[in-house]
Formats: sequence, structure tokens, C-alpha cells
Amino acid sequence: MQHRKLGRTGISVSKFALGTLRLGEWGNADHDDAARLIHTALDAGINLIDTADQYSGGEAEQIVGKAIRDRRDEVVLATKGHFPVRFKDENPNRQGNSRRWLTKAVDDSLRRLDTDRIDLYQVHRPDPSTDIDETLSVLSDLVRAGKIMAIGTSDFPAEQLVEAQWTADRRSHIPFRTEQPPYSVFVRGIEADVLPTAQKYGLGVLTWSPLNSGWLTGQFRRGKPIEMNHFRQAVAHKFNLDLPGNQRKLDAVERLSALADEAGISLTHLALAFASTHPGITSVILGARTVEQLTDQLAAAEIRLDDEILDRIDEFVAPGVTLNPTDIDYRRPALTDAEQRRRPAHHR
Repeated sequence: MQHRKLGRTGISVSKFALGTLRLGEWGNADHDDAARLIHTALDAGINLIDTADQYSGGEAEQIVGKAIRDRRDEVVLATKGHFPVRFKDENPNRQGNSRRWLTKAVDDSLRRLDTDRIDLYQVHRPDPSTDIDETLSVLSDLVRAGKIMAIGTSDFPAEQLVEAQWTADRRSHIPFRTEQPPYSVFVRGIEADVLPTAQKYGLGVLTWSPLNSGWLTGQFRRGKPIEMNHFRQAVAHKFNLDLPGNQRKLDAVERLSALADEAGISLTHLALAFASTHPGITSVILGARTVEQLTDQLAAAEIRLDDEILDRIDEFVAPGVTLNPTDIDYRRPALTDAEQRRRPAHHR
């Protein structure tokens, strides 16, 4: 397993990382089997494990903490905070990027993970209601307290990455060192701005959903209905075949499957190899739910795609294009809040 430097942190991380979104009640609820999954990843050379306080309502962090207890020094442990740990918790002070919430969120994650430090703590989403100076201030304090080793972001637009770097410099805060965006053959929007910005500022980039929630395994094909299990119902927009973007995915799956066959590899391996090819990407987070899925995905670690194959992929899905715009989980308030686009009537 190849290892790469995580931005300017000095930390080396594996080319593939293990994501834990589907561990616990959101997927694999068998803690012993989940522990086997984690140890399979570590034994294969993966050293970066990524989780979040929100995953399975904190259960994923508990599973990870228990599984790595005797191997803690082998692991670069990353987690995230921002969302309420429980979806139904509507208390506005139990979410966001404020000093009040992040201080508690970090302590709660340390307790669930049963560890004395978090190697990489990531702000799970932007928070328009909190000044980035406030967020960087509390995270800097937590780094200086030894609870966190490095800090990063997830799903931050390029302009907010720049603002955070400038704020850290001007206010003498510890800067964000990483960004974690979605990236796959079907979701390439970050190639236009986020990846060039990350490269300019020396940020490590950890990408998630390289298989686009299963689309790039080839399991969803034209003429076959998609079984809407609990997970897919929660993100139904990614599977709704009435959406033009998902129809475009069906067309692209056929063309990519044929290309993978020509190359003598599976579509899954083609997609994973693509996700790790961009020079701005440090590590690709694998979202395997079972040992069998992980073992298959790990086989893509040694695959290199030549220019001819990459050019063909660019023909199917152009650089910087996201086939289904609703796959983008974070949308700027300027797009989602109509009031931000309309002057009050008395000012017109």
C-alpha cells in the first residue's frame, strides 16, 4: 500500500483509507464483524481510519475505538464534528461550528473513541452562522491542549478554503491542513476549483464516495429497478431515476463498463483507480461495509490507468462535471435560500 504525505502535516497516510459511515446501525451492526473489517484494513497497509460523531449516532466511533485499542499507534485516526449526533436533535446549540459545540463535540468523540488524542479533526460542513475566526480559534486551542494533532474541513467550497487560510494567517490561528470532498468519475466538480485551491495552499485531500454510493460498481443498470433500502431512502435523490442526472449515470455506466472490460478490470477497480489518480488527492476513503467488499476494493491499490483510458473517461464525463447535481451534499445558502437572492419589496 503506497503512502503519501498528508498536506504539510508531516503525517504519512495510506493511498486508500477506511471510512466508517456504514458501521453500526446505519449498516453493519455486528461489532465483532466491524472490528474484523477494521483489522483487515490495517493488515493490508491502510493506516488512516475516518469516522464522524454523527455516524450511527456515535456508534461508529465506539466501534472504531474498541477495534483499534491495542493498535492505536498504527492508526492515523480522523473524525469529524458539526452535525447533531442524533438526527432528531433540533437543539441549535448541539450542532454547528461554534466554540461551545466543538469543544463538547471533541470531548465526546475522545470518550467514544477511547483515546487521548485525535490525529485529524475535521469540520464536517461549513457553518454560515459562525465566523470562521471563531471556529479556527477553538480548534487552535484544542490543538494546543493536545486533544487534536491537526485540523481540516469537509465539503468546503474553494472560496471558503481561501478565506480560512487568510484568517488563520492574519489572526495567528493554526490553519486547516486538509479538505475532504466527494470525488468520483460521476462527481468531478472539485477538479475546477477545490483541488487547484488545495494544491496552492498545500492541503491534503481525502476524498469520499469514490464509487458514488454504489453506482460505479455496476449494480444499477438500465431496465432494472433500484431497491430502495434504508440507506438509499435516506439519500433518495441519488437514486431517483426520474432525475435527468441519474439517467445520465445509467448511460455512463454502460460505457464505463465496456471500457473496464477492454482494460481487463472490474468497473469498481476502474473507478477506484481513477479516484486516486489526480495529483491533488492524497487518500481515497473506501466505504466498504463487509470484509468481502473491502478485500475486493483493496485489489485496486496497484492498478494504474494509462492516458488512453483516462482520456476515454474524460470523453464520457468531462473534467469538472457532476452528472447529477443533487449528488452535491453541501449547497451554498446563496443557492438554497431564496431570500438571499431577492431585495425586500420596499427596496426595489
